Amino acid sequence: MKIMDKWLEFRNSPRFEDRKGAAVKKSKNLLLTVLQVILIVGISYVILSPVIGIVSQSFFSDSDSANPMVFTIPMNPTVERYVVSFQQLKYPATLASTLLYTIVNTLLQVFICSMVGYGFARFDFPGKKFFFACVVVMIVVPSHTIMLPQYMTFRSMELMRSTWPMYILSACGVGLRSGLFIYIFNQFFRGLPKEIEEAAFVDGAGTAYTYLCIMLVNAIPAVITVTVFSLVWQYNDMFYAKLFQIPNEALLARMLSTLQNNVAANLKIMSVRLQKLFVNAGVVLVMLPILLIYLVLQKRFVEGVERSGIVG
Repeated sequence: MKIMDKWLEFRNSPRFEDRKGAAVKKSKNLLLTVLQVILIVGISYVILSPVIGIVSQSFFSDSDSANPMVFTIPMNPTVERYVVSFQQLKYPATLASTLLYTIVNTLLQVFICSMVGYGFARFDFPGKKFFFACVVVMIVVPSHTIMLPQYMTFRSMELMRSTWPMYILSACGVGLRSGLFIYIFNQFFRGLPKEIEEAAFVDGAGTAYTYLCIMLVNAIPAVITVTVFSLVWQYNDMFYAKLFQIPNEALLARMLSTLQNNVAANLKIMSVRLQKLFVNAGVVLVMLPILLIYLVLQKRFVEGVERSGIVG
């Protein structure tokens, strides 16, 4: 009876209620953490499983590819696929050409789109709302809807089978995803205090100097965000590359699309199963440069996305 009385006394005390509340809260937090881990692991698996499969299969030997018991981890790994893909892609020369093409387009887009975004954010002029609406239309309208007039225009200029059409589009502010980049810069410049420009004007700085040496420097997060986006999209673009018939040797993505046929024609490998192993190795080689760029700029990229107003 004494034990029962003590239990009832403890149960009715504030101390019991505090412990009960703490235990319930701890259980809820633990359950929430478990659910978050399950959700993150599930989403990560859905996103990364194809990449993991491509990387693992690129090391498969002929025996591994024919063995139904081998799924992810090869039993007899080999780098033969990478050696052959490296040669068939003409990797050093094609990578250099691709990086030149990508960097030139990126620099043009960063400069032109930042200038246009700054103009929309800081200046009032007739038709401003209409022109900004056109920028928004550039974001939502698919590229396929204007592919025919673009093709006819550059064909009449005899610029097909070269990279010049993309350079011209980027320089005119209507290149790949330029509408989105203008919007990012516009949102970022609108968030910067006007006192910065007023102080520059008081010190005698002109509009061009203020934009280039002050505002653009303060917009580094947005610049890095647009740079990463532009690098990735220009590097992987196949739509405009096919539309303007850019030579295969100029872009890794174009060379990758012909890798399977090259392996069959040059190495006389007719098995589609084996051809796909070489393609997987080629995919990894194509992914590596842009992946390294993203890893180097990851921290600043995330910061720029958060400050540019395109999330939330």
